[in-house]
Amino acid sequence: MKIHFIGIGGIGLSGLAQFLKFEGYEVSGSDMFAGSIINTLKKFDIKVDIPHKEENIEDKDIVVYSAAVKPSNIELKAARKRGIKTLCRREALPLVLGGKKVYSVCGAHGKSTTTAILSSIMQDASAIIGAESKEFKSNVRYKNSELVVFEADESDASFLNSNPYCAIVTNAEPEHMEFYKHDLDLFYDTYREFLKKAKIRVINAEDSFLKTLDMEAIRLYPSQDIKNVEFVLIDDEPYTRFVLRDFGEFEVWGFGEHIALDASLAILAAMNELGLDEIKENLKKYRGIKKRFDIIQKESDKIVIDDYAHHPTEIEATLDSLRQFAKLKGFDDIVVIWQPHKYSRTIENLERFIECFKGSSKLVILPVWAAGEERVDIDFQKYFSRYKPLFADRIVKKGSRLVAMKNGKEVDSFENGMIVGFGAGDITYQLRGDL
Repeated sequence: MKIHFIGIGGIGLSGLAQFLKFEGYEVSGSDMFAGSIINTLKKFDIKVDIPHKEENIEDKDIVVYSAAVKPSNIELKAARKRGIKTLCRREALPLVLGGKKVYSVCGAHGKSTTTAILSSIMQDASAIIGAESKEFKSNVRYKNSELVVFEADESDASFLNSNPYCAIVTNAEPEHMEFYKHDLDLFYDTYREFLKKAKIRVINAEDSFLKTLDMEAIRLYPSQDIKNVEFVLIDDEPYTRFVLRDFGEFEVWGFGEHIALDASLAILAAMNELGLDEIKENLKKYRGIKKRFDIIQKESDKIVIDDYAHHPTEIEATLDSLRQFAKLKGFDDIVVIWQPHKYSRTIENLERFIECFKGSSKLVILPVWAAGEERVDIDFQKYFSRYKPLFADRIVKKGSRLVAMKNGKEVDSFENGMIVGFGAGDITYQLRGDL
């Protein structure tokens, strides 16, 4: 079959495209702009056209499109006019995952990390992750196996289509409530439906919703089951060491209580397939994921970290880890550069955002990354006055320096200490000097 992906440059759609290419399908795609993901796809002989053009969908059997693609898209309109079967990403999942033994990971926070850790442990499984694993330098690993480790998405309820054999849920904090019409009952019922589909369930049983569930599950109680957590440097890399139940001691790349939690969920899930010794050995292969506690510059007097955290819960967890890291590295200050992601998320969680930057020595606030939303006026100066924030238009890398720019002029420069950028927009490219 010939399958064409509109918006193939996104992390979610590119994963499905690569997997189907490995499965023997003829895959092509298109996007508005080129980028690193598209360069990777071309290495696998996936034809990608820039930009969208009507002729791109000629002789295709199925057209799959991302959530960002509007009904007015020229390729989508042409496909529907010609009677070609069109599927959104959610609808395409059965095509990708049907007939597989899927370890499906979801949750508001930590699902990418948990998925990547589980894929490192289950070396004989294919993996489709919503981030790039540093172990295999991609968001996809293909194995000729029925086993698939898959990062499922609750934002549009597409996790219901992930064919879960084992459902792993890190937490169920309300997020993406616009999709669920701001109906908490609908939101939680969707999680219940996801879990009921699975033969095996592994859950964080201290989550306020998950602990109420009356169904058979492997329950992790972090405060009881995870003990002796310590943060260590091994070959100058951050590791979390912990004891899980009576299974002994484990070491996993990264810092934080949340890393121990994510790894513990992955370990409990993997026990259905592997022995304990193999799990402990394979866990050492995990090297983190791109954009999550991603150390992109390390010098004797400066460390720059890129982190995808865009919700207060995630920012708090990462900042706690950074404080531990800074202490071990001998840094006194943590400079935070924050690019708020979406007006709706910022407004809905404003009080939490105001509190979550405690412990930072300086807060730099960039313009909101709108992600397609209409502009809303938010008085950041007023709400975040306690931090005496610096407002900048963008961050520019000049040599080894990171420079904050405002109206085309330098307003500050960061040359030493620990610097972290938070956000799910283009801040990751600003920090790397790729813009």
